[in-house]
Amino acid sequence: MTAVELDPDRRARLLRLAEARHRTPAGLMQEAIAQFICREEALERLRDDAEAAWRDFRTDGLHSTAAEVDAWLARLEAGEEVDPPARHR
Repeated sequence: MTAVELDPDRRARLLRLAEARHRTPAGLMQEAIAQFICREEALERLRDDAEAAWRDFRTDGLHSTAAEVDAWLARLEAGEEVDPPARHR
């Protein structure tokens, strides 16, 4: 068990929200913490991927241009299933 100490204002807000949602304060806190952990893990993966891409670029100099990536993203947004642009010098 882990205890979380809240200042009076946050505690009152949490209690009002729990009542409005017909949930327990503990349930709301567990949900909030779960969402926070998922978001932070996703940011860590993104940071790791960016660092790996930077290391690769420094090693081989291969890259895609901003225009190539923008065109690829536009196609993805349009619902097409397309591979990312090829990397080149």
